[in-house]
Amino acid sequence: MNHFISVRCPSSIKFLSPFFIRGLASTANSYQAQASTIYKVTKHHIQQKIAAIERERPFSNFLTDKFERQHTYLRISLTEKCNLRCTYCMPAEGVDLTPSHKLLSTKEIVHLAKLFVSQGVNKIRLTGGEPTVRKDLVDLIGELGKLKQYGLQTIAMTSNGIALKRKLPELVNNGLNLLNISLDTLDPLKFELITRRKGFERVIESIDQGIALGLRPLKLNCVVVRGVNDKEVLDFIEMTRTKAVDVRFIEYMPFDGNKWNKQKLVSFSELLDNIRNKYDVVKLHDDAHDTSKAYQVPGYVGQFGFITSMTDHFCGTCNRLRITADGNLKVCLFGNAEISLRDLLRGNVPDNQLLEIIGAAVKNKKKQHAGMFTLAGTKNRPMILIDSVNCTDSIEQLLSIKLSWYKKMHSFTALTQPTIYNPHYLYKIDKTFIHFNYGFPSYPFQSRAYSSKNNKSECSQISQNTSISDTPTLSHIDPSSGRASMVNISVKTPTTRTATASGRIRIGREAFDLIQANLMKKGDVFTVSQIAGINAAKKTGYLIPLCHNLLLSHVSVDLKLEQDNLVEIIAKVECEGKTGAEMEALTAVSIAALTVFDMCKSASKDMVIEDIKLLEKTGGKSGTWRFKETK
Repeated sequence: MNHFISVRCPSSIKFLSPFFIRGLASTANSYQAQASTIYKVTKHHIQQKIAAIERERPFSNFLTDKFERQHTYLRISLTEKCNLRCTYCMPAEGVDLTPSHKLLSTKEIVHLAKLFVSQGVNKIRLTGGEPTVRKDLVDLIGELGKLKQYGLQTIAMTSNGIALKRKLPELVNNGLNLLNISLDTLDPLKFELITRRKGFERVIESIDQGIALGLRPLKLNCVVVRGVNDKEVLDFIEMTRTKAVDVRFIEYMPFDGNKWNKQKLVSFSELLDNIRNKYDVVKLHDDAHDTSKAYQVPGYVGQFGFITSMTDHFCGTCNRLRITADGNLKVCLFGNAEISLRDLLRGNVPDNQLLEIIGAAVKNKKKQHAGMFTLAGTKNRPMILIDSVNCTDSIEQLLSIKLSWYKKMHSFTALTQPTIYNPHYLYKIDKTFIHFNYGFPSYPFQSRAYSSKNNKSECSQISQNTSISDTPTLSHIDPSSGRASMVNISVKTPTTRTATASGRIRIGREAFDLIQANLMKKGDVFTVSQIAGINAAKKTGYLIPLCHNLLLSHVSVDLKLEQDNLVEIIAKVECEGKTGAEMEALTAVSIAALTVFDMCKSASKDMVIEDIKLLEKTGGKSGTWRFKETK
């Protein structure tokens, strides 16, 4: 028919041509519509098939621990910085931030995210510090959003809400689909006391905007501390009447610097009893991996729950892994064992070998954490640095599962010269340098030399095969004569070194009150003592006979009043040098304490200077050392 109309159509029926052509066009459109429908059905069918195959595929062995827990949830800390100073999260003296070049770059974060998603991770949460402090946050979430085609389902973020409102629309547009906002009080004045900053109104605005953008339920994280905000729990419950929020009451947990004690902990059961005294509540269904026990007041728009890490842990269903801002993998929030993925990435370690190391760390994950009372006395990062390398208890078994395999498949060469920034072992695998956080004591690799490191300290890493020549010695004693001698440091390489020391002085009630009111006759006790401590640190080489004179880069001395009429003193010293700054920090504390004594002796002479000790040193051949309390 087409041939007839277009070529041989007589003039008598030419007037019919538009009708034939219109019919042909209509038929073509019908075919196109049918083809589009078939394509959509086929595409949906293919997607269903792919999803079914993915469900049947065995979960990654690398992310499955020896208790058959499958880790599908990855938390990535984007920064150690925060625009608040919450008392339960950050020590009063602050934290030493990792230099920016030691933090994960955006490219490295995306690389690791892709690697974990390829192994079955379907949820990634961005934490900090405070994630909104990171300038490229919007673009980073955009990059993570591209991973949804590979199985990533949830991109979540935890924020304090201070600087969130302006960025939130773009974040949601780029793929953010779950939001937690930290809010510990509904009282603006108390907010300033807890966070040491203003900004309550901005947090509330961010919450309202998140709800408006469809982030429901928007989760509110509330750390409950007895005597601080435990009386506001019912106010938060009332908030769920009209707001689509999920308030999660978190049991107060111990981390370095937050001065945790049992009396401050308000248990889940106590909180629930108090709520039930006023409200009729119903228990909601909890998913297998939920950290929160969910409840609701019937008829209320929102809900609430309890995160019971301390009194009723959920370790048995834990599916979470953490990467700190400096690139360390933590398999447990309360564990202090870490392995540097950053150093492996920067050593160009292939992904297959990286997965083997990750798998070994996951396999070493314990069945559960040690328990409330044990945790309270255990060293761990301050909270701000977690969900943001500390030296920890020996993890001699870490990687031991895979080490025998590596030993068979690769030739290892131990390098005796450690890097400046990380004092641990450096190994070579098939021309690929891997900078591990920890040595392997069960294998006869050449270990680094010791100077005056205490083999009973928390950071001791003496190999089981270490010879007598590797054991600690008194470096200021000439072994041939037994006489005192000054150590020759001319051959040492300068490194960045820090030292932190602390001490305290009991001053009596009268002196305590006078300092608090700044009414001491001699003037401002803390300012004078602070200056004295700083000057003493700079003069240590003149006071301690065998100390070298150091060109100090920074000295800080902080004094604060504590309970029981105590003045606590903390001194931090930094330098670029060939020897440590431990004595400078200890001298600063000692002289500051003596100055407090001198300033207060007119009010009280029964003062006691006590507990002067080194808390931490970093840098040098022996690396990082931290004081460990003995029971």
